[in-house]
Parts: sequence; structure tokens; C-alpha cells
Amino acid sequence: MTQKKKKNFRKKLFIKNRLVILNEDTFEEIFSFRLTLMNVFVTFTLGGIFLILVTTFIIAFTPLREFIPGYSSTELKRNATKLAIKSDSLETALRQNEAYIKGIQKVLKGELEYSKFNKDSILSESVEDASDLNMKASDAEIKLREDVAETEKELKAKSQDKKKSDKK
Repeated sequence: MTQKKKKNFRKKLFIKNRLVILNEDTFEEIFSFRLTLMNVFVTFTLGGIFLILVTTFIIAFTPLREFIPGYSSTELKRNATKLAIKSDSLETALRQNEAYIKGIQKVLKGELEYSKFNKDSILSESVEDASDLNMKASDAEIKLREDVAETEKELKAKSQDKKKSDKK
């Protein structure tokens, strides 16, 4: 019984039907189509896919995407970048001013002689030195370097042996 229904459904998909548009007053035929259910189904499916693609492209490549939550405008991104750069420079200037004020306080308290006081020397103290960083290799790093060097030597030796054997 299910096979009969499937066969009947397949037959119905390909039965040719006529769609006629008539003028109601004169019954004049304006135009007509010969259609099958399969043609109608394929046409609507392709039309839906086309509509989805067009909508996606319009949203993706026009300023409409700014109205979708999660997308930000290019102007907003530019402003955020400018503000980040400004805040970094302001932080640096603030550190320099704090160092300068600390130096002045030392002079006023008498902790530092006036003749040794120089604004440039104080500002240079506020700049972080890389000399304070520990750049020495740890034992694990040294061992890893030795292991890598040994494996490279072994690979070179193997490749040289292979070249010699290929020449013979």
C-alpha cells in the first residue's frame, strides 16, 4: 500500500496542469502556463534560496549590518583605537609627572641635594629599564637546547650517511 502511494505521488508530481489567467469581463485569455507540481516546487525553492542569498549579501556588505547586535561600526572601532592610544600616552605622561613630583618632594624634604636635582634625570628614572629583567636561561631551557642540538647532529649524520650510500 505504501508503494502505491509513493507511485501515485510521483505520478502526481509530473502530471501537466495548465494555469490560465483570464480577463473576467471578456473571458479573454491573457496568458497561460503549462506546469507540473515538480516545476512549481523547484521554482519556489530556487526563489527562496535566491531571496536568502540576496538578503545575506545586502546585510553583509552594506551599513545595514550595524543594526545587527554584535556588529560594530567602523567609526566606533576607529574611535576606540584613538582612545586607546590617547590613554596609553596619558598613562606615560602621568607616570613621568609622578616621578617629577616625587623628585621635587625629595628636594623639599632635604633628602636630595639641589645641585643633583635635574628634571631629565628624574624622567629617565620613570622609564622602565630592560636591564632589570632576568634574561638568564633556566636549567630546563639549557637542557632543551642541548637535546635539540643532539637531535640535529643525529639528523645531519643520518642524511650524510644516506647521501654516501646513494652515491655508491
